[in-house]
Amino acid sequence: MKKVLLIDDSNLFREYLANKLSENGFEVVEARNGLEGALKMRNELPDLIIMEYYLSRKSCIEILREKVGNPNIAAVPVIMVSTKIDREKILSVASFDVKKFFSKPIKLDALLQTISGFLKVKVEIDNSPCIIEAHFNDEILFIEIALGLNTEKIELLKFKITELMQLYEVVTPKVLMMMSNIDLSEGDRGKLAQLFDTIIGQTGARPKAVKVLASSEYLNEFIRSSPDYFGIDIKESLDLAMDDLLGLKPDQIAHDQVASERILSRTAPVRDTEESIDLRFESESHSTEAERMYPEARIAVVDDDIVIQELVKTVLADTGWDLAIFNNGKEFVRDLASSTFDLVFLDLMMPEMNGFQVLQFMKQQKIDIPTIVFSALTRKETVGKAMSFGVKSYIIKPLKPEALKQKALEILVSDF
Repeated sequence: MKKVLLIDDSNLFREYLANKLSENGFEVVEARNGLEGALKMRNELPDLIIMEYYLSRKSCIEILREKVGNPNIAAVPVIMVSTKIDREKILSVASFDVKKFFSKPIKLDALLQTISGFLKVKVEIDNSPCIIEAHFNDEILFIEIALGLNTEKIELLKFKITELMQLYEVVTPKVLMMMSNIDLSEGDRGKLAQLFDTIIGQTGARPKAVKVLASSEYLNEFIRSSPDYFGIDIKESLDLAMDDLLGLKPDQIAHDQVASERILSRTAPVRDTEESIDLRFESESHSTEAERMYPEARIAVVDDDIVIQELVKTVLADTGWDLAIFNNGKEFVRDLASSTFDLVFLDLMMPEMNGFQVLQFMKQQKIDIPTIVFSALTRKETVGKAMSFGVKSYIIKPLKPEALKQKALEILVSDF
């Protein structure tokens, strides 16, 4: 059994990584700070060291110097991790033969692949298609799941929820889980149980405080037949799910304004620490899968804002996809007579023909193209109106480049 020494001040990160390495057959020795790490490095003689760049009580540089000077451990490979990587950090450890430098949040598959390569031990990992995102908004934990269920990512979600609750200082959140492009069946029963046990166990939320936005007969049957999940409510409408969570009634004065203010404006917490756990795999950071499925994908960008046009072109530059830019809806609709597209980015507020008019035209003409709407409009009724046309996603401006690309990849792959 190969021995891995894990030196990190973060209890959560150590627990997360130690669990995963132990599951894969490694003996894990944990150290809570630099001083303890140096001691265990001498006594345990590990086969691999994974170490945070910033350590208390003894710096990583001091530990590396001690390691180089000890013939028993001088050749042991080191993987360095840090919340931020810059040239200065890399140069400071380069002379100590650090084999790999990972930035937090770390992608599990890339780390395990590196460990497997160093120690010549095969590491098994669930590669089932699955995308999971999690974030907080107004003490509501939003969990988005698409494509399928993956045991590794559900396990990651357990630690991610704990980390987010600590960062946002939320004690017992309400939960909205949104599932899309997932065809559930009896073969998913074990993963569904793992998913709901993780959400309820880590949040401490009662089942009735958990809403699921999905359209699945099997999911309904699964929840009804499981006493542990009795009370979890499945909704087919985002409006109904959010109203239940926020305690709003349709006839409440200024209902839409209240909902908009509470759900659609996200505030980041004031904190001095960064997230360390990533729910995505390294293999999903690149466009290889989508490019393989769509080597000649055509994307329409319909927006009168030149800045947005350039942003989308820059974000998708490495995909090799063909981008067609339209300054308003009228130009796009005219082009539809002779062109086909795999995906449309659509702004709502444009001159000559706005986004709603474009959606209405496509509906009347039975033109079914996956559409991502992005807009500065955040009223719940506006979002609901856009979603009623069957758009795949509604992204609030200002746009986040990584989210924009990932959403495009998700939709293209799921529609394939």
